[in-house]
Amino acid sequence: MTTRWKPNVTVAAIIERDGRFLLVEEETFDGLRLNNPAGHLDCGETPEQACRRETLEETSYVFSPTALVGVYLSRQRQQQANLEEITYMRFAFCGQLGAPDPTRKLDHGIVRTLWMTLEDIRASKARLRSPMVLCCIEDYLAGKRYPLGLVVADASIAS
Repeated sequence: MTTRWKPNVTVAAIIERDGRFLLVEEETFDGLRLNNPAGHLDCGETPEQACRRETLEETSYVFSPTALVGVYLSRQRQQQANLEEITYMRFAFCGQLGAPDPTRKLDHGIVRTLWMTLEDIRASKARLRSPMVLCCIEDYLAGKRYPLGLVVADASIAS
């Protein structure tokens, strides 16, 4: 039997306030990189729940998704995996940002949060964790929005 190919499922929050986007600066095997608040889908979670959790863990802000911006596939070479190619399927959400919790520490590997303009992000293209960071923001700015109900999760995933 051959090994079944499975992409890594991730989520990302596209958060804009006054023309600036909330990004995180994180430690990677390739050095410090910029990313949307993002992370992996955990067992038993819906993508929406994962996005709420990851945003809180990486930024200390409460985030409430209101729409799906898009679903993205990308393949990247990973240094930590001996340059193995890994495919990611990213669910990107936009929504409402609540207040930060000043007592909450940022997730391991997150150095800081930054509010950046689109021009700043484009100028930092070489520092982006993935091409999807900018792609998701540009789709958000283009007005791409899909109802949260587009992603259906059966109750069986929570058991």
